[in-house]
Amino acid sequence: MALPKWTDERTDQLVSFIGDESPVSQATVAEAADQLETSTRSVSSKLRKMGHEVELASASTSRAFTEAQESTLSTFVQDNSGEYTYSQIAENFEGGAFTAKSIQGKILSMELTDHVKPAPKVETVRTYSESEEETFVQMVNEGAYVEAIADALDRSVNSVRGKALSLLRSGDIDAIPRQEHTKGSAKEDPLADLGDISGMTVEAIAEAIGKTARGVKTMLTRRGLSTADYDGAAKAAKAAQ
Repeated sequence: MALPKWTDERTDQLVSFIGDESPVSQATVAEAADQLETSTRSVSSKLRKMGHEVELASASTSRAFTEAQESTLSTFVQDNSGEYTYSQIAENFEGGAFTAKSIQGKILSMELTDHVKPAPKVETVRTYSESEEETFVQMVNEGAYVEAIADALDRSVNSVRGKALSLLRSGDIDAIPRQEHTKGSAKEDPLADLGDISGMTVEAIAEAIGKTARGVKTMLTRRGLSTADYDGAAKAAKAAQ
């Protein structure tokens, strides 16, 4: 089966998905490939053509695991097929010595991803009412620009882009609306515009500013900020050790 082509809309989805991560890990590549229904090779190639640094599969796996550990992991995953998510495997394997990302990268390289239990989807907090979503979908179908939708719903452009990505993933719209003016202020701080984010979830912030949850976590960690379900301050402190 031929892989889907990289249209502008699919490229925008990929860029939004990886957020600010650099280099892009093999675990993120695998998640993006699954989300966009394509191959990891296609995602890696596209990212490199766009100038992104992508971690090599060999570099992400060969350094961390010995042959014995790889064999043990392979046996564990296959003997418990469909029983554990990546995070749960990481907790149960080698006393938690490896991160979930390392485990995911190694399982990807061994082509054993079919044996991993999908992680439960996090329920997203609704930030648009049903009537606003109906207006949103109608305007997209009529070919409205992002700015026009933002004006009609009294939302920021970033919020509209984030909502469009959510609606595209759910199948409510067929394409992300185009932005009429692409040269905005690069110095705007989307997090600052939200005010106090300590009581918000990562998913709610992602939808509000038009980024992926992964991108939001990266921003929170870099700034040492915490939300209702993510401790960026602790992550930043751990990274600094």
